[in-house]
Amino acid sequence: MSSPPPVWLFDLDNTLHDASPHIFPHINRAMVAYIRESLGVDEDEATRIRQDYWQRYGATLLGMMRHHGADPRHFLWHTHQFPDLRRMLVFDRGLRAMLGRLPGRKIVFSNAPARYSEAVLELTGIRSCFDAVYSVERIRFQPKPAVAGFRRLLRSEGLDARRCIMVDDVLSNLRTAKRLGMKTVWPSAATRLPGWVDVRLVSILDLPRHLPRLWRRDSLA
Repeated sequence: MSSPPPVWLFDLDNTLHDASPHIFPHINRAMVAYIRESLGVDEDEATRIRQDYWQRYGATLLGMMRHHGADPRHFLWHTHQFPDLRRMLVFDRGLRAMLGRLPGRKIVFSNAPARYSEAVLELTGIRSCFDAVYSVERIRFQPKPAVAGFRRLLRSEGLDARRCIMVDDVLSNLRTAKRLGMKTVWPSAATRLPGWVDVRLVSILDLPRHLPRLWRRDSLA
């Protein structure tokens, strides 16, 4: 008996596109400026706070909410303004074709805000490849790697975690996914392979050829 097709959960930044050259530096500067102005600290202290919260919580936003009562929508609006997002995007031109070769539903699961996520997907030409986009607002500002955001997505979509394949560049996010029972894919050039990673990819375009390791058509449903 054939098993139902998998459901793919894709991270956005540094998974479906390369945010490191232009987008992440821009967001970092914007977040440091926001922290500096809202908390009345100098740039060095604002940078330290941002890095500390990102390391502790997986998202600067969560630290600002927990420790300073920041309004999440206000924070996201002011830290995700892009004068020319199209010019800043770096992505593989074969991305749409690759996604089309994967069986099953596809969902974006990102810590980024909705307006930015939708804009990136439209500009890269892959929005129509996805059945849903779960931005940080849609998971009630419980960003990865916190398990609450994962569970909210699974409940909302009526999914069994064991049917899901998580593709994410951040290891802590994959650790949560694996604990829930998902298969995990890590886009990374690193040589080490943690125990909670099923497949490591140098290029996201290589994903279809790893299907046999991630999903068996002939397994029992």
